[in-house]
Amino acid sequence: MTTTHPRRIGFKRWIVIALMIVGGVLAFGVGGVFKPLSPVVVLPPEPIWPGLNIPFTSIPVSNTFLATLFADVVLLAFAFGAWRFSRSGRLVPAGLYNFFEWLVEFLWNMTESAAGKWARRIFPIMAAIFLLVFTANMVKLLPGFESFGWMKEAHAKGYEAVPLFGGLYALDASKPVDKTAEHGGEAAPAGAEKDEFCANACEVVPFFRATATDINFTFALAVSSVVMTQVFGVWALGMKYFGKFINTGTMISKPLFGVIDFAVGLLELISEFAKILSFGFRLFGNIFAGALLLSILGALTAVVVPSALYGLEFFVGIIQAYVFAMLTLVFMSQATVSHHGDDHAEHAAH
Repeated sequence: MTTTHPRRIGFKRWIVIALMIVGGVLAFGVGGVFKPLSPVVVLPPEPIWPGLNIPFTSIPVSNTFLATLFADVVLLAFAFGAWRFSRSGRLVPAGLYNFFEWLVEFLWNMTESAAGKWARRIFPIMAAIFLLVFTANMVKLLPGFESFGWMKEAHAKGYEAVPLFGGLYALDASKPVDKTAEHGGEAAPAGAEKDEFCANACEVVPFFRATATDINFTFALAVSSVVMTQVFGVWALGMKYFGKFINTGTMISKPLFGVIDFAVGLLELISEFAKILSFGFRLFGNIFAGALLLSILGALTAVVVPSALYGLEFFVGIIQAYVFAMLTLVFMSQATVSHHGDDHAEHAAH
């Protein structure tokens, strides 16, 4: 005879329910200071502070640039922790080192199956791309990553500023200010207001913004990937590699097929430039759309829905890093193979 016990709700569930209630009250029941704000959609990266430039240049330090540095520091810290564990002499992997061992082994097996004897040369580039994009996509999910920044005068729609304590301010979402109505339906021209701390309508320029929402970052990775693909092609096949772009070998012996081969080569050349556009816009579009979706629905719902979207963005961040690295691996592996269908170049150095 079995006895059934009533199902008890764990203590952690009560904590989650309490946080949801507190979040709902703060967002919709206590004034407007804690109410989520509608995001300011800005496509280009923004300077994190007026007049702050990259050392020895006149280039401003943007929020995406700072986020990239932060992702680099996080990635190096994790790598250093894994290195420390490997030097400790312990044979059984655990914790962070166990994760790194699994991840490196997964990436290596994938590279070896696709690139063969060129795996040792292709692996560092492919793994570096995956780890950088993966880390950058993960750190953007940290709470407050795109919420804190410096406040400036809005030229279109903004909110009234509310002092909290010290030099900290918040925006009152219950008091939006539409400055376009003051200028005939158009945004106020820059410098039209006083250059003091936003006396009218304010907006926040975040200190950090998702790295892949900067098209400069995604296209820099895309160009690096395509250029290194050509490097491996020449390394493996020599000057014969360019024969797949300018194919004139059969123009005399087989004129008709020679013309077709020449046209196919031109299409191959165009496809190399198309890879840059495909790489750059795919990563940029997915991450920028995800960040915008989180901001908009976070302002509308505030409590339950953003949590589900964070889970979705987590998987999107992993998938986009995997797709970018996997396509790079496939293109580099194909570049080391003769376009006539031969095996990998025989004269590769061992």
